[in-house]
Amino acid sequence: MKILLPMSIELDAQTLPLEPGDVVADYDPTQPVREEDADAEVMVVWGNTDDQLADAAQRLTDLKLIQALLAGPDQIKKAGFGEDVVVCAGIGLHDRTVSEHALALSLSLVRFLPELARRQERREWASELGGAQPLHPEGAPITTLLDAHVTIWGFGSIGQTLAPLFTALGAKVSGIARSTGERAGYPVVATEEKNELLARTDLLVMILPSGEATADSLDAAVLKTLPDTAYVVNVGRGSTVDEAALIEALEEGRIAGAAIDVAKTEPLSAEDPLWGAPHLIITPHAAGGRPVGAEELIGHNLKALRGDGEFRNRM
Repeated sequence: MKILLPMSIELDAQTLPLEPGDVVADYDPTQPVREEDADAEVMVVWGNTDDQLADAAQRLTDLKLIQALLAGPDQIKKAGFGEDVVVCAGIGLHDRTVSEHALALSLSLVRFLPELARRQERREWASELGGAQPLHPEGAPITTLLDAHVTIWGFGSIGQTLAPLFTALGAKVSGIARSTGERAGYPVVATEEKNELLARTDLLVMILPSGEATADSLDAAVLKTLPDTAYVVNVGRGSTVDEAALIEALEEGRIAGAAIDVAKTEPLSAEDPLWGAPHLIITPHAAGGRPVGAEELIGHNLKALRGDGEFRNRM
């Protein structure tokens, strides 16, 4: 079996469950696979371009398994691989890093860090943001996660990793998912029942995948449902936010602030109006980018390909 590993990430091939006769070859995920490696049966995907994947779909006719290290398989699905090729996603590999970034963005908003950084640049001591403060100021945005109502929209693997972090800091956490119930010990409401929950949300964290069902989920109607003291953080996909509606809500003060790690068009051009939106933190798709435990997942699915167990994260 020939296994292709991308040069875009350092993977320890020696930890994989290889058998006699297996060959491991590296490849550049931005360039067509070398002709001598076109007989590969397994390809690990990370940092690949659309053109590279489309070329691989046409030329790698022996391919049996694609192990993506991305959480979502959208890029691979549109490349045109045959239905006989097993595609497994990297669900779980980014739970902790994305959760960490989501928490960092949330605390940046709650603790006024962007404004404090601006004051520091001007060498101003922001007395009104320090010193004696009410724990829960009436009719104002939260200044602490203690007793804050945090809603996580998209309560999958990452959401269930993030929720306990907010709980540890004293927040009351609820989720929005496809169906009402309980997940990982947290109350979750179905998407169509979300408005009552949103209306009492102090901090909304979005971790939705891309797709027709989630396009522009954060639209003008949702932004109007949120209290005008609420914060919004998006570490899911840029396609899930109506960016024009978000900018308008921020300009009109219909939400207190927002932080986005993703955008519909990446990278953002210098002319994009998002840059000028007030009370908005923008990070350059920096939440993930560091798959944790990739070798273990690849190894598990290599065994499954040989008939030893079930595929994990099969899409």
